[in-house]
Amino acid sequence: MITRVAAPSAEWLSLRRALWPDCPEDEHLSEMAEFAADPTRFAQFLARSPAGEAIGLAEVAVRTDYVNGTESSPVAFLEGLYVAPPHRNEGVARGLVAEVENWARERGLRELASDTQLDNLQSQAVHGALGFTETERVVYFRKAVQPR
Repeated sequence: MITRVAAPSAEWLSLRRALWPDCPEDEHLSEMAEFAADPTRFAQFLARSPAGEAIGLAEVAVRTDYVNGTESSPVAFLEGLYVAPPHRNEGVARGLVAEVENWARERGLRELASDTQLDNLQSQAVHGALGFTETERVVYFRKAVQPR
């Protein structure tokens, strides 16, 4: 069963921590509050096991800025997708992404975009299995500007 999350919860936080373990808890909580406060721009979905345990998470946002590889604007952007390891390969991610697609479709959006790190081969494989098409690869650069 998949449900939309309307307010921050311990279950949502727990799955976010598993997906982004290096993110400080206060940052998770701040983002969760921001997402919950703007349901026209953000949506969060939890997948539950038959016993009711939260086992998967999808977060989606409407992005109005340029999104690499897309042809329209605005687009739905899959900000995060996570399934607890014991429940992988059971169709949980597919169900979560289907809910995200429905949410996007209801808003008249024509594209769902996502990204992952170049070295995250597992995520790349999951995206491909879920019907995403790779559009481009990017290496970002940074250079500090030294004060005079």
